[in-house]
Amino acid sequence: MVFLEFEKPLEKLYEQLDKIKQVGESGELDVEPMIKELETKIRNTRKEIYSNLSGWEKVQLSRHPERPYTLYYINQMCKKFVELHGDRYFKDDKAIVGGLANMDGQTVMIIGHQKGVNTKMRQYRNFGMANPEGYRKALRLMKMAERFNFPVVTLIDTPGAYPGIEAEERGQAEAIARNMFEMAQLRVPIVCVVIGEGASGGAIGIGLGDRVYMLEYTWYSVISPESCSSILWRSWDFKEQAAEALKLTADDMYEFNIIDGIIKEPVGGAHSAPEETAKIVKRQIKKAIAELQELTPEERIEQRINKYASIGVYERVPLSITDNEAAAFGGDSDAEEDLSN
Repeated sequence: MVFLEFEKPLEKLYEQLDKIKQVGESGELDVEPMIKELETKIRNTRKEIYSNLSGWEKVQLSRHPERPYTLYYINQMCKKFVELHGDRYFKDDKAIVGGLANMDGQTVMIIGHQKGVNTKMRQYRNFGMANPEGYRKALRLMKMAERFNFPVVTLIDTPGAYPGIEAEERGQAEAIARNMFEMAQLRVPIVCVVIGEGASGGAIGIGLGDRVYMLEYTWYSVISPESCSSILWRSWDFKEQAAEALKLTADDMYEFNIIDGIIKEPVGGAHSAPEETAKIVKRQIKKAIAELQELTPEERIEQRINKYASIGVYERVPLSITDNEAAAFGGDSDAEEDLSN
Protein backbone atom coordinates (compact mmCIF):
# COMPACT_ATOMS: atom_id res chain seq x y z
CA MET A 1 0.00 0.00 0.00
CA VAL A 2 1.11 3.53 -0.76
CA PHE A 3 0.42 6.11 1.96
CA LEU A 4 0.32 9.84 1.36
CA GLU A 5 1.83 12.32 3.82
CA PHE A 6 -1.44 13.02 5.62
CA GLU A 7 -2.08 9.25 5.90
CA LYS A 8 1.01 8.58 8.04
CA PRO A 9 -1.06 7.71 11.15
CA LEU A 10 -2.70 4.95 9.10
CA GLU A 11 0.65 3.64 7.91
CA LYS A 12 1.81 3.11 11.50
CA LEU A 13 -1.40 1.28 12.39
CA TYR A 14 -1.05 -1.00 9.35
CA GLU A 15 2.53 -1.77 10.33
CA GLN A 16 1.34 -2.80 13.80
CA LEU A 17 -1.41 -4.92 12.26
CA ASP A 18 1.06 -6.75 10.02
CA LYS A 19 3.35 -7.51 12.96
CA ILE A 20 0.47 -8.87 15.06
CA LYS A 21 -0.68 -11.06 12.15
CA GLN A 22 2.85 -12.47 11.84
CA VAL A 23 2.79 -13.37 15.52
CA GLY A 24 -0.59 -15.02 15.04
CA GLU A 25 0.69 -17.07 12.11
CA SER A 26 3.33 -18.61 14.38
CA GLY A 27 0.49 -20.08 16.44
CA GLU A 28 1.95 -19.12 19.80
CA LEU A 29 -0.72 -16.58 20.78
CA ASP A 30 -4.39 -15.89 20.12
CA VAL A 31 -4.16 -12.45 18.49
CA GLU A 32 -7.72 -12.28 17.13
CA PRO A 33 -8.96 -9.74 19.75
CA MET A 34 -5.95 -7.51 19.08
CA ILE A 35 -6.51 -7.70 15.33
CA LYS A 36 -10.16 -6.70 15.69
CA GLU A 37 -9.24 -3.82 17.97
CA LEU A 38 -6.63 -2.52 15.52
CA GLU A 39 -8.97 -2.86 12.53
CA THR A 40 -11.58 -0.82 14.37
CA LYS A 41 -8.94 1.80 15.17
CA ILE A 42 -7.88 1.90 11.51
CA ARG A 43 -11.48 2.47 10.36
CA ASN A 44 -12.01 5.26 12.89
CA THR A 45 -8.66 6.91 12.08
CA ARG A 46 -9.36 6.76 8.33
CA LYS A 47 -12.82 8.27 8.84
CA GLU A 48 -11.34 11.07 10.96
CA ILE A 49 -8.59 11.86 8.42
CA TYR A 50 -10.93 11.89 5.43
CA SER A 51 -13.61 13.96 7.10
CA ASN A 52 -11.52 17.14 6.94
CA LEU A 53 -9.30 17.14 3.86
CA SER A 54 -7.83 20.32 2.43
CA GLY A 55 -7.90 21.21 -1.26
CA TRP A 56 -4.26 20.20 -1.66
CA GLU A 57 -4.83 16.85 0.05
CA LYS A 58 -7.67 16.13 -2.39
CA VAL A 59 -5.32 16.98 -5.27
CA GLN A 60 -2.85 14.46 -3.87
CA LEU A 61 -5.58 11.83 -3.65
CA SER A 62 -6.58 12.43 -7.26
CA ARG A 63 -2.99 11.56 -8.23
CA HIS A 64 -2.63 8.52 -5.98
CA PRO A 65 -0.57 5.90 -7.88
CA GLU A 66 -3.06 3.15 -6.96
CA ARG A 67 -6.12 5.13 -8.03
CA PRO A 68 -8.11 3.36 -10.78
CA TYR A 69 -7.80 4.77 -14.29
CA THR A 70 -10.12 4.79 -17.31
CA LEU A 71 -9.42 1.25 -18.57
CA TYR A 72 -10.07 -0.16 -15.10
CA TYR A 73 -13.48 1.53 -14.97
CA ILE A 74 -14.30 0.35 -18.49
CA ASN A 75 -13.40 -3.26 -17.68
CA GLN A 76 -15.40 -3.17 -14.45
CA MET A 77 -18.47 -1.37 -15.78
CA CYS A 78 -18.81 -3.01 -19.19
CA LYS A 79 -19.15 -6.63 -20.29
CA LYS A 80 -17.46 -6.00 -23.61
CA PHE A 81 -15.24 -3.19 -24.89
CA VAL A 82 -14.03 -2.84 -28.46
CA GLU A 83 -11.31 -0.20 -28.59
CA LEU A 84 -11.15 1.96 -31.70
CA HIS A 85 -7.93 3.64 -32.81
CA GLY A 86 -6.68 6.62 -34.76
CA ASP A 87 -7.94 10.05 -35.79
CA ARG A 88 -7.78 9.33 -39.56
CA TYR A 89 -5.47 12.34 -39.98
CA PHE A 90 -2.17 11.74 -38.16
CA LYS A 91 -1.95 8.74 -35.81
CA ASP A 92 -3.38 7.00 -32.75
CA ASP A 93 -2.87 8.88 -29.49
CA LYS A 94 -2.31 6.44 -26.61
CA ALA A 95 -3.20 9.06 -23.97
CA ILE A 96 -6.88 8.83 -24.93
CA VAL A 97 -8.66 5.49 -25.24
CA GLY A 98 -12.12 5.01 -26.64
CA GLY A 99 -14.48 2.55 -28.21
CA LEU A 100 -17.83 0.82 -28.10
CA ALA A 101 -18.90 -0.89 -24.89
CA ASN A 102 -21.87 -2.83 -23.58
CA MET A 103 -23.08 -1.47 -20.25
CA ASP A 104 -25.81 -3.82 -19.02
CA GLY A 105 -27.30 -4.17 -22.49
CA GLN A 106 -26.89 -0.47 -23.36
CA THR A 107 -24.33 0.22 -26.11
CA VAL A 108 -22.29 3.33 -25.30
CA MET A 109 -19.29 5.08 -26.81
CA ILE A 110 -16.89 5.44 -23.89
CA ILE A 111 -13.84 7.70 -24.11
CA GLY A 112 -11.27 8.71 -21.51
CA HIS A 113 -7.75 9.71 -20.59
CA GLN A 114 -5.43 6.85 -19.66
CA LYS A 115 -2.32 7.63 -17.57
CA GLY A 116 -0.75 4.18 -17.27
CA VAL A 117 -0.38 1.89 -14.26
CA ASN A 118 3.44 1.77 -14.07
CA THR A 119 6.44 3.77 -15.25
CA LYS A 120 6.71 2.05 -18.63
CA MET A 121 2.99 2.36 -19.33
CA ARG A 122 2.95 6.00 -18.19
CA GLN A 123 5.58 6.81 -20.76
CA TYR A 124 3.62 4.87 -23.38
CA ARG A 125 0.45 6.79 -22.47
CA ASN A 126 2.31 10.12 -22.22
CA PHE A 127 1.09 10.41 -18.61
CA GLY A 128 -2.46 11.00 -19.84
CA MET A 129 -1.51 14.20 -21.70
CA ALA A 130 -3.23 14.07 -25.07
CA ASN A 131 -1.97 15.49 -28.34
CA PRO A 132 -4.31 17.02 -30.96
CA GLU A 133 -4.76 13.61 -32.57
CA GLY A 134 -6.15 12.34 -29.26
CA TYR A 135 -8.91 14.94 -29.25
CA ARG A 136 -9.57 14.37 -32.95
CA LYS A 137 -9.87 10.64 -32.30
CA ALA A 138 -12.33 11.39 -29.50
CA LEU A 139 -14.37 13.60 -31.82
CA ARG A 140 -14.38 10.95 -34.54
CA LEU A 141 -15.78 8.44 -32.06
CA MET A 142 -18.40 10.90 -30.80
CA LYS A 143 -19.60 11.57 -34.35
CA MET A 144 -19.77 7.80 -34.92
CA ALA A 145 -21.88 7.47 -31.77
CA GLU A 146 -24.18 10.22 -33.06
CA ARG A 147 -24.60 8.36 -36.35
CA PHE A 148 -25.78 5.20 -34.59
CA ASN A 149 -27.59 6.97 -31.72
CA PHE A 150 -25.29 5.68 -28.95
CA PRO A 151 -24.85 7.73 -25.73
CA VAL A 152 -21.35 9.12 -25.14
CA VAL A 153 -19.57 8.63 -21.81
CA THR A 154 -16.28 10.40 -21.09
CA LEU A 155 -13.91 9.75 -18.17
CA ILE A 156 -11.60 12.68 -17.42
CA ASP A 157 -8.20 12.24 -15.77
CA THR A 158 -5.38 14.39 -17.13
CA PRO A 159 -2.74 16.82 -15.84
CA GLY A 160 -3.44 18.81 -19.02
CA ALA A 161 -3.15 18.63 -22.78
CA TYR A 162 0.39 17.93 -23.98
CA PRO A 163 2.24 21.29 -24.11
CA GLY A 164 5.02 20.30 -26.55
CA ILE A 165 5.91 22.33 -29.64
CA GLU A 166 4.85 19.51 -31.95
CA ALA A 167 1.37 19.52 -30.36
CA GLU A 168 1.04 23.24 -31.03
CA GLU A 169 2.26 22.73 -34.59
CA ARG A 170 -0.53 20.22 -35.18
CA GLY A 171 -3.20 22.55 -33.76
CA GLN A 172 -3.71 21.68 -30.08
CA ALA A 173 -5.94 24.67 -29.33
CA GLU A 174 -8.00 24.20 -32.49
CA ALA A 175 -8.58 20.51 -31.73
CA ILE A 176 -9.86 21.25 -28.21
CA ALA A 177 -12.01 24.17 -29.40
CA ARG A 178 -13.47 22.04 -32.21
CA ASN A 179 -14.41 19.31 -29.72
CA MET A 180 -16.20 21.84 -27.52
CA PHE A 181 -18.06 23.27 -30.51
CA GLU A 182 -19.14 19.83 -31.74
CA MET A 183 -20.02 18.44 -28.30
CA ALA A 184 -22.28 21.43 -27.65
CA GLN A 185 -24.52 20.32 -30.52
CA LEU A 186 -24.09 16.55 -30.48
CA ARG A 187 -27.53 14.95 -30.79
CA VAL A 188 -26.93 12.06 -28.39
CA PRO A 189 -26.67 12.14 -24.56
CA ILE A 190 -23.23 13.02 -23.16
CA VAL A 191 -22.25 12.05 -19.60
CA CYS A 192 -18.84 13.18 -18.30
CA VAL A 193 -17.15 12.03 -15.09
CA VAL A 194 -13.95 13.46 -13.61
CA ILE A 195 -12.26 10.38 -12.14
CA GLY A 196 -8.92 11.98 -11.23
CA GLU A 197 -7.31 15.20 -12.39
CA GLY A 198 -9.30 17.64 -14.48
CA ALA A 199 -6.74 20.14 -15.66
CA SER A 200 -7.35 22.98 -18.07
CA GLY A 201 -8.20 22.49 -21.75
CA GLY A 202 -6.94 18.93 -21.54
CA ALA A 203 -10.02 18.12 -19.46
CA ILE A 204 -12.62 20.29 -21.17
CA GLY A 205 -11.61 18.84 -24.56
CA ILE A 206 -13.77 15.81 -23.72
CA GLY A 207 -15.65 17.37 -20.81
CA LEU A 208 -18.59 19.28 -22.26
CA GLY A 209 -21.74 17.30 -21.59
CA ASP A 210 -25.38 17.15 -20.55
CA ARG A 211 -24.34 15.81 -17.16
CA VAL A 212 -20.91 16.42 -15.64
CA TYR A 213 -19.98 14.66 -12.40
CA MET A 214 -16.87 14.57 -10.24
CA LEU A 215 -15.70 11.86 -7.92
CA GLU A 216 -15.40 13.18 -4.38
CA TYR A 217 -11.59 13.38 -4.23
CA THR A 218 -10.86 14.88 -7.63
CA TRP A 219 -10.19 18.41 -8.89
CA TYR A 220 -11.19 20.51 -11.89
CA SER A 221 -9.47 23.78 -12.73
CA VAL A 222 -7.97 25.94 -15.44
CA ILE A 223 -4.50 25.40 -13.97
CA SER A 224 -2.77 23.03 -11.54
CA PRO A 225 -1.80 24.28 -8.05
CA GLU A 226 1.91 23.88 -8.86
CA SER A 227 1.68 25.93 -12.06
CA CYS A 228 -0.42 28.57 -10.33
CA SER A 229 2.14 28.77 -7.53
CA SER A 230 5.04 29.10 -9.98
CA ILE A 231 3.30 31.98 -11.78
CA LEU A 232 2.16 33.92 -8.71
CA TRP A 233 5.02 33.19 -6.32
CA ARG A 234 7.76 32.09 -8.74
CA SER A 235 8.02 28.85 -6.75
CA TRP A 236 6.17 25.56 -6.23
CA ASP A 237 6.45 26.02 -2.47
CA PHE A 238 3.04 27.72 -2.27
CA LYS A 239 1.05 25.00 -4.03
CA GLU A 240 -1.07 24.37 -0.91
CA GLN A 241 -2.17 28.02 -0.80
CA ALA A 242 -2.77 27.96 -4.55
CA ALA A 243 -5.00 24.88 -4.23
CA GLU A 244 -7.16 26.65 -1.67
CA ALA A 245 -7.33 29.89 -3.68
CA LEU A 246 -8.25 28.10 -6.93
CA LYS A 247 -11.39 26.54 -5.38
CA LEU A 248 -10.86 23.40 -7.45
CA THR A 249 -12.49 20.65 -5.40
CA ALA A 250 -15.72 18.85 -6.27
CA ASP A 251 -17.54 20.76 -3.52
CA ASP A 252 -16.38 24.08 -4.99
CA MET A 253 -17.36 23.10 -8.54
CA TYR A 254 -20.82 22.01 -7.40
CA GLU A 255 -21.31 25.25 -5.48
CA PHE A 256 -20.39 27.23 -8.62
CA ASN A 257 -22.87 25.15 -10.71
CA ILE A 258 -20.07 24.01 -12.99
CA ILE A 259 -20.85 20.34 -12.37
CA ASP A 260 -24.16 18.55 -11.89
CA GLY A 261 -23.26 16.32 -8.97
CA ILE A 262 -20.60 14.74 -6.77
CA ILE A 263 -20.11 10.98 -6.76
CA LYS A 264 -19.18 9.91 -3.24
CA GLU A 265 -16.13 7.66 -2.89
CA PRO A 266 -15.67 4.93 -0.28
CA VAL A 267 -13.95 6.12 2.90
CA GLY A 268 -10.26 6.07 2.08
CA GLY A 269 -10.70 7.07 -1.56
CA ALA A 270 -11.29 5.20 -4.81
CA HIS A 271 -7.93 3.42 -4.54
CA SER A 272 -8.95 1.77 -1.27
CA ALA A 273 -12.05 0.13 -2.81
CA PRO A 274 -11.79 0.35 -6.64
CA GLU A 275 -14.48 -2.26 -7.39
CA GLU A 276 -17.00 -0.52 -5.16
CA THR A 277 -16.12 2.84 -6.72
CA ALA A 278 -16.65 1.45 -10.23
CA LYS A 279 -20.11 0.20 -9.23
CA ILE A 280 -21.03 3.63 -7.83
CA VAL A 281 -19.84 5.40 -10.99
CA LYS A 282 -21.67 2.94 -13.23
CA ARG A 283 -24.90 3.43 -11.30
CA GLN A 284 -24.68 7.21 -11.70
CA ILE A 285 -23.89 6.98 -15.44
CA LYS A 286 -26.80 4.63 -16.11
CA LYS A 287 -29.18 6.87 -14.17
CA ALA A 288 -28.07 9.97 -16.10
CA ILE A 289 -28.36 8.25 -19.49
CA ALA A 290 -31.88 7.03 -18.66
CA GLU A 291 -32.95 10.58 -17.72
CA LEU A 292 -31.40 12.12 -20.84
CA GLN A 293 -32.92 9.58 -23.22
CA GLU A 294 -36.38 10.78 -22.20
CA LEU A 295 -35.61 14.12 -23.88
CA THR A 296 -35.54 14.84 -27.60
CA PRO A 297 -32.17 15.73 -29.19
CA GLU A 298 -33.35 19.32 -29.60
CA GLU A 299 -34.28 19.55 -25.90
CA ARG A 300 -30.92 18.11 -24.85
CA ILE A 301 -28.98 20.53 -27.03
CA GLU A 302 -30.96 23.52 -25.80
CA GLN A 303 -30.49 22.53 -22.15
CA ARG A 304 -26.79 21.86 -22.74
CA ILE A 305 -26.16 25.25 -24.31
CA ASN A 306 -28.21 27.10 -21.68
CA LYS A 307 -26.34 25.29 -18.93
CA TYR A 308 -22.94 26.48 -20.13
CA ALA A 309 -24.20 29.95 -21.01
CA SER A 310 -25.35 30.41 -17.40
CA ILE A 311 -21.97 29.54 -15.84
CA GLY A 312 -20.19 32.50 -14.28
CA VAL A 313 -21.19 35.93 -13.03
CA TYR A 314 -21.14 39.22 -14.87
CA GLU A 315 -22.31 42.78 -14.29
CA ARG A 316 -23.28 45.45 -16.81
CA VAL A 317 -21.56 48.76 -16.08
CA PRO A 318 -22.90 52.02 -17.60
CA LEU A 319 -20.49 53.35 -20.21
CA SER A 320 -19.23 56.90 -19.76
CA ILE A 321 -17.85 58.70 -22.84
CA THR A 322 -16.32 62.12 -23.40
CA ASP A 323 -17.72 64.83 -25.68
CA ASN A 324 -14.98 64.09 -28.23
CA GLU A 325 -15.90 60.41 -28.23
CA ALA A 326 -19.56 61.34 -28.62
CA ALA A 327 -18.63 63.55 -31.57
CA ALA A 328 -17.02 60.53 -33.22
CA PHE A 329 -20.52 59.04 -33.31
CA GLY A 330 -21.91 62.07 -35.12
CA GLY A 331 -22.63 64.08 -31.99
CA ASP A 332 -25.71 61.97 -31.29
CA SER A 333 -26.94 62.58 -27.77
CA ASP A 334 -28.00 58.94 -27.65
CA ALA A 335 -24.49 57.71 -28.48
CA GLU A 336 -23.79 56.68 -24.90
CA GLU A 337 -27.01 54.72 -24.72
CA ASP A 338 -26.28 53.09 -28.10
CA LEU A 339 -22.82 52.03 -26.98
CA SER A 340 -24.06 50.61 -23.71
CA ASN A 341 -26.54 48.49 -25.63
